[in-house]
Amino acid sequence: MGGLVALLAGLMVLQAGCKKTQPPPSTPPPAVPVAVQPKVIVQKAVSSVKMAPAQTNQLDFSTKKDPFKPHIAVKVATQAELNRQKRDFRPLLPLHSFDVSQFRLIGTVADPKGNKAMVVDPAGKGYVLKVGMTIGKNEGKIVRIETSGVDVVEQFRDENNKIRKETIRIPLLRKP
Repeated sequence: MGGLVALLAGLMVLQAGCKKTQPPPSTPPPAVPVAVQPKVIVQKAVSSVKMAPAQTNQLDFSTKKDPFKPHIAVKVATQAELNRQKRDFRPLLPLHSFDVSQFRLIGTVADPKGNKAMVVDPAGKGYVLKVGMTIGKNEGKIVRIETSGVDVVEQFRDENNKIRKETIRIPLLRKP
């Protein structure tokens, strides 16, 4: 038990020795008054020399070509033009890939509902035609089918921008 008392006494001594002593708070040093100096007013310099006004750009670029403008003007289609293109769009058939004069008439068939004709394109593919169908690059309309041949009317614009109609006949080739 005596050892325990000695241990406690030693701890108390150590605890008292570890305490820091803080110095009393010090007051800041007194401020030294700064001498106020009067403002010196300086007169604005006045000159008798007249300054020329700043020159503006004297080059006129209104007649020059804009280097950033594209060379090709992109036309924006209106909604009405898009609707018309959808309405007028027809897929390009092999029947419309060749000129009318390149087709050969093989034969005709007389029918009470309407005559029919068989033509062959330069590639050798055959087609059956009826009155009202279109044929050729210029989409000529078939107006008459007879035993002697087929009449096709093509409509196009000439050099004077007038609409011209031309009738082309595809004759039936007779074997000798």
